[in-house]
Amino acid sequence: MSVHDDQFTTLTVGDKTFDYYSIADLPGIDHLPYSLKVLVENLVRNIDGANITDEHVKALLDWDPNAEPSHEIQFTPSRVVMQDFTGVPCIVDLATMRDAVKALGGDPEVINPQVQSDMVIDHSVQIDKYGIADAVQQNMDIEYQRNGERYQFLRWGQQAFRNFRVVPPGTGIIHQVNIEYLAKVIMSKTEANGNTLAYLDSCVGTDSHTTTENGLGVLGWGVGGIEAEAAMLGQPISMLVPRVVGFKLTGSIPEGVTATDVVLTITDMLRQHGVVGKFVEFYGEGIASVPLANRATIGNMSPEFGSTCGIFPIDDVTLDYLRLTGRSEEQVALVEAYAKANKLWGDAKDPNYVEPQYSEYMKLDLGDVVPSIAGPKRPQDRIKLSESKQTFEDTLPAYETEKTVKEPVPVSTSFRGDFDLNNGDVAIASITSCTNTSNPSVMIAAGLIARNAHAKGLSPKPWVKTSLAPGSQVVADYLKAAGLQDDLDALGYQLVGFGCATCIGNSGPLLPEISEAINANDLTVTAVLSGNRNFEGRISPDVKMNYLASPPLVIAYALAGTMDFDFATQPLGTDADGNDVYLKDIWPTNEEVEAVVSGTVNREMFLKDYASVFEGDRRWKGLDVPEGELFAWDPKSTYVRKQTFFDGMNATPDPVKDIHGARVLALLGDSVTTDHISPAGAFKASSPAGKYLTERGVEPKNFNSYGSRRGNHEIMVRGTFGNIRLRNQLLASTGNEVTPGGFTYDFTTGKPSTIFDASLNYQAAGTPLVVLAGKEYGTGSSRDWAAKGTLMLGVKAVITRSFERIHRSNLIGMGVLPLQFPDGESYESLGLDGTETYDIAGVEKLNDGETPKTVHVTATHPDGHTTEFDAVVRIDTPGEADYYRNGGILQYVLRNLMAKAK
Repeated sequence: MSVHDDQFTTLTVGDKTFDYYSIADLPGIDHLPYSLKVLVENLVRNIDGANITDEHVKALLDWDPNAEPSHEIQFTPSRVVMQDFTGVPCIVDLATMRDAVKALGGDPEVINPQVQSDMVIDHSVQIDKYGIADAVQQNMDIEYQRNGERYQFLRWGQQAFRNFRVVPPGTGIIHQVNIEYLAKVIMSKTEANGNTLAYLDSCVGTDSHTTTENGLGVLGWGVGGIEAEAAMLGQPISMLVPRVVGFKLTGSIPEGVTATDVVLTITDMLRQHGVVGKFVEFYGEGIASVPLANRATIGNMSPEFGSTCGIFPIDDVTLDYLRLTGRSEEQVALVEAYAKANKLWGDAKDPNYVEPQYSEYMKLDLGDVVPSIAGPKRPQDRIKLSESKQTFEDTLPAYETEKTVKEPVPVSTSFRGDFDLNNGDVAIASITSCTNTSNPSVMIAAGLIARNAHAKGLSPKPWVKTSLAPGSQVVADYLKAAGLQDDLDALGYQLVGFGCATCIGNSGPLLPEISEAINANDLTVTAVLSGNRNFEGRISPDVKMNYLASPPLVIAYALAGTMDFDFATQPLGTDADGNDVYLKDIWPTNEEVEAVVSGTVNREMFLKDYASVFEGDRRWKGLDVPEGELFAWDPKSTYVRKQTFFDGMNATPDPVKDIHGARVLALLGDSVTTDHISPAGAFKASSPAGKYLTERGVEPKNFNSYGSRRGNHEIMVRGTFGNIRLRNQLLASTGNEVTPGGFTYDFTTGKPSTIFDASLNYQAAGTPLVVLAGKEYGTGSSRDWAAKGTLMLGVKAVITRSFERIHRSNLIGMGVLPLQFPDGESYESLGLDGTETYDIAGVEKLNDGETPKTVHVTATHPDGHTTEFDAVVRIDTPGEADYYRNGGILQYVLRNLMAKAK
């Protein structure tokens, strides 16, 4: 008998009986971390004797906390969630796969999600209108005008694919909708025999902050769209059993400190500790006092730690949140009964509680946390608020050039009047993003600081673009119920939309007069946002320095108007009597915040707002919806185009080959993000993507963003490595000025060029390409186009000092070889500058079923001498090797589905 059969039993909850797979009596289960117990249940339930066997379960039960990851397992998520920027390409790929199946003589219907797959459209709203009463309606009207074609395509997908639902625009941010409605914690489904099976909710998503759900005890993380599509089609995710970091929280948050400050502190600590590729699990008696919203805020920032997840176990806090957010009492009872029966209950005071063993241990006393911000270009670069002014002054010179005007620049506007603009001024102060808007405590705190500031006659400086983009309609409900929206409105924080907005780069244009003054005088202005991402070039093309802060601090900086400000010693303004008003005078106490939260946030709000969550408004219902199992591609479309990845694909893969005579397309430094590789924001008419659209009659005002056009590969390949802050050092190596943006040196022409145009020349010449980079390559969002675009440019291998998890797997998922320099080495230490040609030998061993630990790289310099080294192959599991041999994960899945259908 298999473990699968042995552990099958029943659980009675109230008057209902559920089938389930018990793990409570498995040897070794007691001391496993909660997150690994979730994986045990997942394996036991999905044993098939081939991909998942009893041996996999035993290896996990025998987990050695001190060992380095070596055991491969197959994780089968129960659900997939997507947002529209990364989700549209997924549905484009699935639609294209249906065409490919038909071309190969199969039934297109084999391409269908096998697990529940939900898309939340939250990334498309842009802040065009702000500071006016109907900003949210105007912005949504513009959103539909810009994105109607994409939305029609998604409506088609909703009716063409089974197990696929779409949450329409204007509902909220994917992660908040997920924890407030979509997540079940314990799932149930009707089996073929009519019985009901209960099992653990687990979920991967096409957004790195899917880890918000970890606050609910739901194991999941962000994956690239490529992996998500495979998971949708029933393909398990191959992974190594990770090391697990136990993080103990003690104490309580002191006065003046917010959940945002806590999460920035944890991010700083874990980044310094080093948790890339590891699970982080919060445990101990102290977590019982951490509200679910704070848990979700912490889990949300897991990508900023660098860990795969940042999870809390199921306990009474979980149950209270499920009740608050409108889940049924039957569901809450099932969650409690299942968790206790399967030793997943995380109450450290329970007499049956056994403290888990961890690979590494960390601890934070919440009482030690101080107000903080992070920036100016990475979320892990925490700055104590008390040191923010001095740190800014120390950092500013690095952003100034000989063109920078140091004196005040006069600006005259019809919308905000006349004023002077200086370096350091806050051009954007936005309450936005999934990190904080899922947390009533910081949103109410922002409302209270607005109330107090308004009462004292304070207002934001006229050059600050203010905006409020909550994560769900419930936030708007409780701000209104508390009477705080009126005060926010008075400070220019009217609702602008329900979506990611500023955090994803949809901050919208600054006033033309401000933008012109910034660019004409090379001013270094700043943005402050309550988000989780502040990478270079992400927030606004006009803003060089970006800072993360809590929602109340966002308002504080709007009032100050500059980052060059000390809140302890400088007044924000004066009241009606001429008295100086300091931040401490308007900052609410923790008790005041909690009183408003408990008095306004209620279950009825959630029940009302999620009652018709999939229906949409008149705009959504009014869209024309194409029909049929195959999508009718429009060759003139500039938003949705049939993909080319499956063109000419055979039923069996061609052998992989060694790489010969490759040229370097880009020579890059450390911490190159997926935003650098595949930007999400706006682009200029002079860029390759802009020229493509202009040639097709699209005016620049209708360009929209890279993110919104991810369904069109022609746009995306032209934008790859197109971030305005990217610096390709290959230009310097060839004696040219390093022009920021998507530029390179083209060895076929002997002169600088755009990366896209150079790639066309290399591909025409049959020359493969490589990218050389430093540490933490691919940090940031789970952006599949960062890998897709890399492939389409003709890049065969990326050689770095280290990779971030998601991008490495995405490269393999597209058939691009991820390699690392030998330990302690870099292209600098090896004397490489990108002018060499590269030969990579040993790749062909993969054709024999062997994954080599290293491959031999020979770099031939222009003068003929060579540099040789063995690069580490970062194909970490046998499953990844299968994907690479097939030219990518989707080709692998497609071939498997075709084989099963015969």
